Amino acid sequence: MSQHARMFYGWHVVFALCLVTTFTSGLIFYILSVLLDAFVAERAFQVGLSSIATGFFFIAAGIAGLVAGHLIDRVDARIVMIVSACIGVLALGCIGLLREPWQLFVFYIVFGCSYGGVGLVPTSTIVARWFQARRPKALAVAFTGFSIGGILITPLAAVLIKQLGLADAAPWLAAALFLGIVPATALVVRASPQSMGLEPDGASQPAVSGIRFSEAIRSRFFFAVTAAFTCAFAAQLGAIAHLYRLVNVRVDPEAAALAVALVAAASLVGRLVGGWLLAIARVFALGLMIAQTIALAILAYAMSKSVVLLGAMLFGVGMGNILMLQQLLMAEAFGTRDYGRIYA
Repeated sequence: MSQHARMFYGWHVVFALCLVTTFTSGLIFYILSVLLDAFVAERAFQVGLSSIATGFFFIAAGIAGLVAGHLIDRVDARIVMIVSACIGVLALGCIGLLREPWQLFVFYIVFGCSYGGVGLVPTSTIVARWFQARRPKALAVAFTGFSIGGILITPLAAVLIKQLGLADAAPWLAAALFLGIVPATALVVRASPQSMGLEPDGASQPAVSGIRFSEAIRSRFFFAVTAAFTCAFAAQLGAIAHLYRLVNVRVDPEAAALAVALVAAASLVGRLVGGWLLAIARVFALGLMIAQTIALAILAYAMSKSVVLLGAMLFGVGMGNILMLQQLLMAEAFGTRDYGRIYA
């Protein structure tokens, strides 16, 4: 039976990755602002200290992403993802034990390493390997989980932490993270179509093609895209890390949870609508960055619930699309040969 006689297996991989990204975003990424607020409230850590520690999360995630990019070119990407997920499960299960500042920093570094190994780099690399003709659609479906996690998982986690406290909520959060990532990755995800004797969907050229890593990183396009998106992501991550506490302080906890969910929901809607505009990816990316600049300005000065939620919604519209656009620009420019290392 040919690979097109039934549903292309790549879509099974994409749907499994959608589930993985749902729990990755809900219990690792979007939960950062919830944890920051809880550490300040329950452990009396200073906001500034907690913010710096959160910054170490992103530094560790970036470094771990580089390592993951190298590893998934050499070993099965599922191994990297499962090991990284288990590290995150252990870290999340220990949040109730944190009492000293050094422990807080260790937690965020370990948690960041987990995210780097199970998040954007392996997920986007696997999708890029499985799809060529319908890569934008496949990426949109896989990364829809990042929005769903913020809409459904993070608010539930926030309620659980508020009602039970960090110590009692930690085992439940860790168990959910494990069950949401490991089974789907192990049982459904496959590192590449070649591992199943298939070709990328829509492939009209050799399955492994593109520019070498050493050549790509010396190009002007690589430096331009990296610089632009580094600035955009720095602004995004800073806002996400403080969003829950900002709204909690200025309005109330219910509005804070709603703001986080609204960012994720707007990200989902924006990504679905944005799929129609990918043909003008570079112009679209610039427009989204301008929109996020306006959104951050609104969040900086808003004091009322309605204005804060408006800023959160505008901020979320561009978030998912900017993330996906960087991956598409890199894949289209450099191919899939060394995509994992280049994107990392």
